[in-house]
Amino acid sequence: MQKFFFILFSFCFFSLLSFSQTKKDSTIAIVKKIPDTTKNKFNPRTATIRSAIIPGWGQIYNKKYWKLPLVYGALGTTAGVFSYNVKNYNRLKKAYILKTDNDPSNDGQVYVKFQNLSAESIRSYRNEFRQNVDYSVLFFVIFWGLNVVDATVDAHLKAFDVNDDLSLELRPGYSPLANTSGVSLVLNIGK
Repeated sequence: MQKFFFILFSFCFFSLLSFSQTKKDSTIAIVKKIPDTTKNKFNPRTATIRSAIIPGWGQIYNKKYWKLPLVYGALGTTAGVFSYNVKNYNRLKKAYILKTDNDPSNDGQVYVKFQNLSAESIRSYRNEFRQNVDYSVLFFVIFWGLNVVDATVDAHLKAFDVNDDLSLELRPGYSPLANTSGVSLVLNIGK
């Protein structure tokens, strides 16, 4: 039984070895004919600067137009949340001032939603909305930064080599350090 597995393993090993050699020889001629047109076409620094100035400009530079709705959706949503929080914060701030001035005639000037609330509740809501204003600004800056990082990484990866000359081979080998023979799995990248 052990002889059978040894013969089967040897047959598979040498078959793969000869197959990878013939495949490698046939693809070299094809790879040499393909010119690299993306080498200096997309500059990551330009994409970074453009995206930092105007969100989405780096994605346009990289010709990734499908990312524009994502960029403007994220930034627009956080800007809308910021606007909502600022408006409610200002209303609550004014309502708190009017509720705590000890003049009951001013209570009619409090925004309709907050007239039935106590001064302490209004103060608590005001602080909550103030915190939400800070968070919405933080998320806006984070999404803008992600937009810049995306444009930079995308421009770097434009020149990434994805040709067909990537091959995986089984090779017999000898290790002088360990004084043993064995089989190596080798990934050839490029020429």
